[in-house]
Amino acid sequence: MNFASGQAVERDRRPQVPDPYNPARTVPGSWEDADTIEIPDSWVASGASTSTETATRSQIVTEKSLFCSPDADVLPGDRIRADGVNYYVKVKPAADRNPFTGWQPVLEVPLENREG
Repeated sequence: MNFASGQAVERDRRPQVPDPYNPARTVPGSWEDADTIEIPDSWVASGASTSTETATRSQIVTEKSLFCSPDADVLPGDRIRADGVNYYVKVKPAADRNPFTGWQPVLEVPLENREG
């Protein structure tokens, strides 16, 4: 894949550190110690928008997705940085392969944006 107008997308992954309450297991460490890589030939775009309305509140939620190579190293818990915005991977990404031809399109990774 080669996109003439792609964007710089970086993936941050926190190191696993011993759990202070149970040293036999590990938990994600600090974002300051994260392993950062650039994901080549990728971009972040809107996936879908939904409108939710209640009696007291109305809002529109826009979902974003990372589109990248099917073999990109992206896992749940990673942070994706693009265009000055931090997004978080909350689900396990999957890239389906056509069982008849073997063709595999790009990987779509649903993202979540947290504020505050």
